[in-house]
Amino acid sequence: MIKSLVTLNQFINKEALSGILLFVATVAAVIVANSSYGQEYYELWHMPLGINLGDLSISMTLTYWIDDGLMALFFLMVGLEIKREMLIGELSSVSKAAFPIVAAIGGMVVPALIYVAFNPDNALGFGIPMATDIAFALGILMLLGTRVNPALKLFLVALAVVDDLGAILVVATVYTSEIQSQYFLPAIIVYAIIWILNKRGVTNLLPYLLLGIALWVYIHAIGIHATVAGVLLAFAIPISSKIDEKEFIKDTKENIDDFEKHIDPIPVLNHHQIDALENIGNSYDKVQNPLVRLEHNLHGLSAFFIMPLFAFSNAGVLIDFTHVEANFMIVLGVVLGLVIGKPVGVLGFTYMCSKLNIVKKPDSISWSEILAIGFIAGIGFTMSIFITHLAFLDENIIAAVKLGVFAASFIAAIIGVILLLRVKKA
Repeated sequence: MIKSLVTLNQFINKEALSGILLFVATVAAVIVANSSYGQEYYELWHMPLGINLGDLSISMTLTYWIDDGLMALFFLMVGLEIKREMLIGELSSVSKAAFPIVAAIGGMVVPALIYVAFNPDNALGFGIPMATDIAFALGILMLLGTRVNPALKLFLVALAVVDDLGAILVVATVYTSEIQSQYFLPAIIVYAIIWILNKRGVTNLLPYLLLGIALWVYIHAIGIHATVAGVLLAFAIPISSKIDEKEFIKDTKENIDDFEKHIDPIPVLNHHQIDALENIGNSYDKVQNPLVRLEHNLHGLSAFFIMPLFAFSNAGVLIDFTHVEANFMIVLGVVLGLVIGKPVGVLGFTYMCSKLNIVKKPDSISWSEILAIGFIAGIGFTMSIFITHLAFLDENIIAAVKLGVFAASFIAAIIGVILLLRVKKA
């Protein structure tokens, strides 16, 4: 029994489990959406929910609360990981940091151009194949676990975040019908206060998170995709701890000595020992890096709750090919943009800029792996579907494009996985 529990805990701790949950949630969503419960499924996620904060009112469907609210926490975690790597990791040099940015730019520009080439009269849909679904793409790498190069996860995260931010920028400028500019100043003030806390050395996470909620509210009120708030907050979270390791060791040793000095025959801790333990606890809090601590706390929530729920609420694509033929060029532009445009853009831009010495390819990643990640980045899925609803009003076109996005994401994922496994064997 004990051995079984140990094995189970080891399995749960593996990142692959979150990928499995993501896949199960996706399949379950498709099955339910196409079953006799499809209408109930649709009505559940489109149930309106709202809150009022003074004169400010926020009302969205349950799906959008998940997409804009819970996914902001996921983007917060991703932003924390990116910041950590930019400060002390593989993205700490300018040339290496520029590499995934160039990859993301290529992965946005080429798919958009391919779509427009096939649909010059319906160019507004160019943003659909630009997007990368970071949750599903990361889930694929997590599912493969140790069978892929660990450095690829960081590269994909950096690429996908820049890619999604680019898509969000497109949403804000092209697909946003009205920007509520009166909320810009409150958002700027809140964000400035967050940075003031950072500069003054505040390491307690609570004020950052509370102000982060206010930032999310104002960014949503502006009309910009609210997940941007998660990324903005991440870059303002401090990485420096209150005390360094040497001071922590010194204080801890002194308190342990004090704890030991006051041992008595009474089987209850005396106030000297309690004070020593509290001092050790305070030192423990002070030595931790706020950024790393928050990232660690968010990882389990994101991997085992937010991403699977996000998948289940968004992946319910109705399998109906009735309208695909009537909108074939639009669907073809989306499919080719994701399946061909993404890998060509990611590999082409990085290879060209590398040869021109504009960026430096990380030594830990091969060109074959970059091509494979280009295909994985072609998993547009939920973000592409989100943009589809903004680009088109015709429900028939939306239904056809959704199937195209679903098919393209599946094809891109299969090709990407095959390439990654072949690279590993080689």
